[in-house]
Parts: sequence; C-alpha cells; structure tokens
Amino acid sequence: MRDIIKITDLNKSFDGVKAVQSLSFRVKEGELFAFLGVNGAGKSTTINILCGQLSCDSGTVIIDGENLQESISQIKTKLGVVFQSSLLDKALTVKDNLESRAALYGITGESFKQRLSQLSKMLDFEDLLKRNVGKLSGGQRRRIDIARALIHNPKILILDEPTTGLDPQTRRLLWNVISNLRKKENMTVFLTTHYMEEAADADYVVILDSGRLIAEGTPLQLKNTYTGDFITLYGTDEATVKTLGVPYEAIREAYKLSVADTSAATELIIKHPEIFRDYEITKGKMDDVFLAVTGKKLTGGTEK
Repeated sequence: MRDIIKITDLNKSFDGVKAVQSLSFRVKEGELFAFLGVNGAGKSTTINILCGQLSCDSGTVIIDGENLQESISQIKTKLGVVFQSSLLDKALTVKDNLESRAALYGITGESFKQRLSQLSKMLDFEDLLKRNVGKLSGGQRRRIDIARALIHNPKILILDEPTTGLDPQTRRLLWNVISNLRKKENMTVFLTTHYMEEAADADYVVILDSGRLIAEGTPLQLKNTYTGDFITLYGTDEATVKTLGVPYEAIREAYKLSVADTSAATELIIKHPEIFRDYEITKGKMDDVFLAVTGKKLTGGTEK
C-alpha cells in the first residue's frame, strides 16, 4: 500500500510552548490509523495542520502525493473532517446544513439530492431532514456531522474523538458505516479516540506524548512490546498462587497473574499442571500499552 499521508519532522509552537516536536509518521492508503495521546499531547494541533487550519513552523506534510503548503486547496477537497465540536448551524435544518456544505464542492441540484439520499439511508437520518439541528440529540447530531464530512466523497476521513459521549447503538452504527466505506471505497480513516477498544481495531497506531512520537506499530506489535500476557486462574486460593512466584492480583472468584509473554505462560502452566486446571490466557490490552508507554491513563476531554 502506498503512503497517502506522509509527515516529516513537523514542528509547531504556541507562545514558546512546543505543541508538536519533530513529528514524523506515515499513513497507508485505506487503513484505519489511530492517533493517540492524553490531552495536550498535540493531536488536535497536528490535525489542524493537516486540515490547513494551522500553519506549521517547520516540516513537510504530503497528502495523496501533494505538498500541503503548495496545494492546500486541492488537498482540502480530498479530506472529510469530523471535529470534536460540531460545526453544524443549529438554526438550520439538517437538509439545509448539508445542502450549503455540498454547494462548497459544487454539488447541487440532482447530484445533491442523490448524495443526500445515499447518506441519509447510510446513517439513518431520513426522518430528521426537516428538523432543526439545534433540536437534535447528541447522537443524532453526530450522524449529521459524519454526513457533512462525507458529502463530497473524500479520500481521507479525519475523525477527532468522533464517538465520545455517544450511546452504544449510535457508536455501532457509525463504525459499521465507516467500516463499509473503507471496504467499498478504500477510504483512509485517521482517528483520534479515548476508547481503547476502537484503537485496538486500528491497522496502525501512533502514540504521542508532549508533542513527540513515543511509540508506533500495529496493536499486536505494541502489545507484544509494551505489555505481557495475563493468566486468569480459577478454582484455587491465594496461598497456592503465591507459590508460583509471579505478580498477581485478586479479582472476583479468580486471580490474575502477570507473565512476560505467551511462552512464559506456557512454561508456567506445564510446570504446575496440578494448579492450572481452570484458566484463561489473554494478551495485554491497548489500555495497558498506553499506560506503559506514557505512564498515564487515557481519559476524555479537549486538548490543544
């Protein structure tokens, strides 16, 4: 797969504070790319630079083979962006919001009607077209935000905390739509999220801290590098668990043992078959990776 986004040695400061420092990474065409970091790590700053909302101090941004600084107008037509805060006009209806947005890309008349019909079916808002955006629920408004970003069939969809605060049903709908678009249209999705289960489904993950890239790789690579495996052991007591000589924690009706990797887990089980009669082996999660890499837990909120 070719690189559809290539960032090299990107830097940006605000009043002497370095928001992004020597940042370099690549996004492959068609992949789900997760961009993670605590509040203030530099995620939104980077996204604003990608979208042409901010200029960088130094570095290069290549999007779909074009230099951002030289071809910003052409590049913007290839991007669809869903920001943390909705950009919809609350005083207008859903249809009017989307019609005015489509007009910016020259999508009018019958072409707009066809695109509106596609998106309203896809995102299940056919019954909301005449409603004022200000009267919609948060989940309904987020569906319209996604439609606004998709109105011109962008090559790259940038999602900045798209599902924060949404109910599980709406989150599931949005991810089903995004998954189908990636399969059918090879759309690239650039995601920031505070939900680690969403990051775990990504093809590639970059983790930022204080504006610097501190870890990157597939979810499996990151789990293997930064976390161990866990054995959940049932039907035993704490005194027996202590004899194994590995770190553990008591959980409901079981004990959770920490081991270096699957090989270490296998070795321990083979060595003590009389203890391991009922157990499960699981890999560390992306939450464990993030905590190991940054020393922090990922929580919701807004950032610069």
